[in-house]
Amino acid sequence: MSRILITGGAGFIGSHLCDRLLKEGHEVICMDNYFTGRRKNIEHNLHDTYFEFVRHDVIQPYMAEVDEIYNLACPASPVHYQYNPIKTVKTSVMGAINMLGLAKRVKAKILQASTSEVYGDPSIHPQVEEYWGNVNPIGIRSCYDEGKRCAETLFMDYHRQNEVKIKIIRIFNTYGPRMNPNDGRVVSNFIVQALKGEDITIFGDGTQTRSFQYIDDLVEGMVRMMNTPDHVIGPVNIGNPNEFTMLELATKVIDLVGSSSKLIFSDLPADDPKQRQPDIRKADKLLDHWRPKIQLEDGLKKTIQYFENELKSAK
Repeated sequence: MSRILITGGAGFIGSHLCDRLLKEGHEVICMDNYFTGRRKNIEHNLHDTYFEFVRHDVIQPYMAEVDEIYNLACPASPVHYQYNPIKTVKTSVMGAINMLGLAKRVKAKILQASTSEVYGDPSIHPQVEEYWGNVNPIGIRSCYDEGKRCAETLFMDYHRQNEVKIKIIRIFNTYGPRMNPNDGRVVSNFIVQALKGEDITIFGDGTQTRSFQYIDDLVEGMVRMMNTPDHVIGPVNIGNPNEFTMLELATKVIDLVGSSSKLIFSDLPADDPKQRQPDIRKADKLLDHWRPKIQLEDGLKKTIQYFENELKSAK
């Protein structure tokens, strides 16, 4: 049994990771400031003697004796990270410094949840880990993109200079239960609009692509990465290589919901990537043949059921 700290642990991804690690018998400290995380995501664990919740902002230093740290803290949807872009950069950069400092002091392994956004609007396809990216450093998305890129730099420098045991993964679009219905991400947007019978908003002409992985596949990849030998540090892409256009996703959601929603089109936001697809050969090689197992339709059915229940309980 390990003692494990998860920053951003009450968020969409973090709460599922808490569940997985508790199920494996570990002691989990869940840290969150509830900016985008929600108590309801973790309340089923609050009475578990191996679970501890700490309301704390990762921008501030934190001390605990732990064996492993998963650093997930940072708003990940444009709606939330653009709400306070300076705070977003602080969360990525100062949060990384604080957690790396903690890992150095207590000799813990630490995993950075980086993002496919470090590739920006990519000029190569699919994206391999060796690609340095095509990122606008002064755009409205830069607070997130560049914050995550700087965090990766800090992780590598703490590893080289201080021999901190690090792991870096780059997460591609992930969906599933516990997504915030108001976070502006495409899967939650489409599902909520379809369930309400509202028109589904597609930005641009709908031909831009994304690759969607279900939350359980991501958590499996994260745990496998943390458990790799010390010399495996990444970065490693964790995503589903199956690529879909926004039009394909919208049509599939409408069909699964049985909705009468129509498609409407709006202007594409600035710096929105046209294509996003991971090359996952490294994950396959380094993470014991990790590959996503849950197909888009199966994952969407589970996510739709979750949002149906959410909308009913909100009435």
